[in-house]
Amino acid sequence: MGQKTVTFKLATDFSEEDLHLKIKRELHLTDFNFHLSNKSLDARNKSNIHWLVNVVVISDELKETEFLETERLQIPFRKHTKKVVVVGNGPAGFFSAYALQLAGYETVMIERGSEVGKRDLAIEKFESGHGFNPMNNYAFGEGGAGTFSDGKLTSRSKHISAERRFILESYIKAGAPSEIAYLAHPHLGTDNLKLIVKKLRDLFIAAGGQMHFETMLEDVQLKSNPIQVKTSKGNLDCDALFIAPGHSAFETYRMLMRNGVPFRTKNFALGSRMEHSQELINLAQWGRKSLSGVKAAEYRLTSEADGKHSVYSFCMCPGGVVVPATAYPNQNIVNGMSHYQRDGRFANAACVAGISPDILAGRKVSPNEALDEIEKLETMFFDLTRNYAAPACSIADFISGKSRITSLSSSYPLGLSVAPLWEYLPTEVTKSMRAGLIDFKNKMHGFDNGILLGLESKTSSSIQVIREKTWETTGFGNLYIVGEGSGYAGGIISSAADGLKAALSFIHKSF
Repeated sequence: MGQKTVTFKLATDFSEEDLHLKIKRELHLTDFNFHLSNKSLDARNKSNIHWLVNVVVISDELKETEFLETERLQIPFRKHTKKVVVVGNGPAGFFSAYALQLAGYETVMIERGSEVGKRDLAIEKFESGHGFNPMNNYAFGEGGAGTFSDGKLTSRSKHISAERRFILESYIKAGAPSEIAYLAHPHLGTDNLKLIVKKLRDLFIAAGGQMHFETMLEDVQLKSNPIQVKTSKGNLDCDALFIAPGHSAFETYRMLMRNGVPFRTKNFALGSRMEHSQELINLAQWGRKSLSGVKAAEYRLTSEADGKHSVYSFCMCPGGVVVPATAYPNQNIVNGMSHYQRDGRFANAACVAGISPDILAGRKVSPNEALDEIEKLETMFFDLTRNYAAPACSIADFISGKSRITSLSSSYPLGLSVAPLWEYLPTEVTKSMRAGLIDFKNKMHGFDNGILLGLESKTSSSIQVIREKTWETTGFGNLYIVGEGSGYAGGIISSAADGLKAALSFIHKSF
């Protein structure tokens, strides 16, 4: 039995039969099996857009065998008497807890929000005008903020190949499409994620883990032995505490600071969300309105802008919608999400500028004060309309600094309020975004025909916990703060990998 990896250029609408015939002709084989190892779209030449497909072919007719080294995550098992509490059910929290439970610990996970079905209903009511639910929204609840997103499974993090494989295999086991194992830019879509996070929960419970929803972390006694965890439903004792607060749990950050947990400020990103018709993006990227075999065109744009603060697109959602993503009442921020088919009329992405909390505040600030400055902005954007409508303007008006267009189309469910966004965003952010948007429209034809809406303030954290190379928080043994809320990760894969690495560090320390 021989094995060979080959690369083919294939039409965007190729079928499995087409691929089978290609292998047969190119390798002169009659009997073989194959599977895809990578699939990426090459759209550099609009007249010849195609898939680049890496295929592993296995056949008795192949004399040589190529051994593909695939690093696998090893989770050692030993039945432990130690108890671990994990706070937060986003990717970092879940994969921390799952690994710990598979390693033989008694693992209890708590989540302030509800299970995904109840959470989904609360969001539907909010968008229908029936009031904001502080327990169940786009930030809090089963699966974390990632449940209601495009579900991108890409990451720029290095040295996480084994963790990434474990995460993807876990998602596939929980019902994700098998293509995520080989697509260059895999995504799940929020419709799939709402089903997947429930099945992941089932896997965790089947392994012996305990899951408690609607359970808020209120306080901790970190110097006690065991660690004491105060929740809204009683106290828990544990030998190790993992906290995966996500990007929005500001009261959890402040509680940790009161207990002496060290944080520092860091650069972060701030801006608004861009939205265009998906057809416009397709034309700009492909030179045609649609492309058989491909759902919707994507983009990723960066600019050095004014030379002071880089500007870039983030969390691009093809065929998606812009959503009201606030975590707290009387604050107003936005985010993007899309379904697996990416078949909506609009495309959206954040347009953000890198900035430091000190520049935002105009003075040197502490981590707690950095959170205050962001909250002020989020509250100000709510006060502009006194509701959850999104202040918005055209990209062309933002660039010119003049209000001309008064009628805007959008996917945003709670309505738009036409406003001069350039006057409401911090001055440094406005300057950088304006220069960046000029670059973007020069790179993509028709880009200035889109709109900007709302405040995008949660693409990255403005603070970062101080922790050791072992993932333990400096000064606190057996306290691990992981994921986006730690300030060291962002996105589903990097957050989940951060949680896994922290869990493995604790597991190996205990052996």
